Amino acid sequence: MSTAKTSGDSRRPYHHGDLRRAILTAALDVIAADGPSGLSLRDLARRAGVSHAAPAHHFKDRTGLLTVIAAEGFGLLAGAIGEAADLKDAGVRYVRFAREHPAHFQVMFAPELLRDGDLELATARALATDALRHAVSAVPPEGRGADARLAGVAAWSLAHGFATLLLGHNLDGAVGERDPEEVFRVLASMLFRVAAD
Repeated sequence: MSTAKTSGDSRRPYHHGDLRRAILTAALDVIAADGPSGLSLRDLARRAGVSHAAPAHHFKDRTGLLTVIAAEGFGLLAGAIGEAADLKDAGVRYVRFAREHPAHFQVMFAPELLRDGDLELATARALATDALRHAVSAVPPEGRGADARLAGVAAWSLAHGFATLLLGHNLDGAVGERDPEEVFRVLASMLFRVAAD
């Protein structure tokens, strides 16, 4: 039995194409414009043109939706960093990811919004962490110091801090008209000498 609208039928269809993706896309638009606090499953259902119960069918609740967004973001980040030529390039790709996926970026690092213990999220986060560790481990000790773990923290702090400040328009004056990725390359060169050469 079809659930599609027919002439004179005021019921909304429960499914239309890829409803899950449509809801995720609408959620990302809302987060990019208003932040995660502006997100409402009822509003997303209205935007997608479906019953207000449809988003809950796919994500259970707002936390579930945000957790899926974070997991997707970590997966995208892992892919981006995994293709890096070296540590500096990994940092540039991190900054590029944040610029291209600002809604994902906002949600990924807000654990209070996410479902603790979610397997998909934990797996995607581990992949991104492993990609960064791999990039750090490729730098010889004379370029990063003896403690690879602390070097990883330094690399992540630099890329994440720069991306966060950039998205918040806190670096507009310092960066000016220069390409933010090129500015980041200069900063990475200051921190990791051998990796940047």
